Amino acid sequence: MKTASTEGASAPFIELRDAVVRRAGRDILSVDRLVLREGESMALLGPNGSGKSTLVSLITREAFPLHRDEPPVLFRGKERATLEEVRACLGIVSSTMQSQITVHLPAVEVVVGGLFGALGVPKRFKVTPEQHQRAFDVMEELGIGNLADRDIMTLSTGQARRVLVARALVHNPDVLVFDEPCTGLDPEGMYYVRRTMRALAQSGRAIVLVTHYPEDIIPEIDRLVLIKEGRVFDDGTKRAMLTGERMSALFDVPLEVAESDGYYTLMGRY
Repeated sequence: MKTASTEGASAPFIELRDAVVRRAGRDILSVDRLVLREGESMALLGPNGSGKSTLVSLITREAFPLHRDEPPVLFRGKERATLEEVRACLGIVSSTMQSQITVHLPAVEVVVGGLFGALGVPKRFKVTPEQHQRAFDVMEELGIGNLADRDIMTLSTGQARRVLVARALVHNPDVLVFDEPCTGLDPEGMYYVRRTMRALAQSGRAIVLVTHYPEDIIPEIDRLVLIKEGRVFDDGTKRAMLTGERMSALFDVPLEVAESDGYYTLMGRY
């Protein structure tokens, strides 16, 4: 029997219930319950290897939990959402995508590839003028229209990361997933990626941010889920979670937290 929380428009965007991911006989993630409501933004914060990316993979259907009689993952109340349904609602930006681009392409073609779930346009597809224009328009909206005809392999890391944001946006998803978006960037690149996230959040776009740096968490994201050793360590508002006590317990080192204009910074106590 379906409950009211899993019916139609009243259902959360994603609901995890007793979701366990096991690899090589070991549970690498175990989530008792986690709900992401429609239109809600949140950040997942935790050490490297804590299970953050695995949790996101449950949301994107790149990882699957152990079978349960009660489905562990509900997507908008559906027990068996198709991969196509999920992908249509999500735009994903990951630092690892950048290393997967190994051919010389105009940046706009990387963006167009987002319409086909690829990094670039697969040979079996023909791009219409409307699709090409859509990709260029998104790049213009993000302030990188001047990069459209540049070879993606010649761009700086920060420029290429913003092209990947445009790629994630090109099919107009409901939720944007930023998985360690500032990894490998210099301060300039971090500035522009974070500024882009702010602009998207301010426009009403829901964001799921995965990071191990509180500095990445833009002021517009208020909910913070802490992940440690494959479990949800805590879940609450940023102000409640980002304290020296909670961060020290999360990272197992003595830490202090400073806040300025809605941004938080970790500082070690040596």
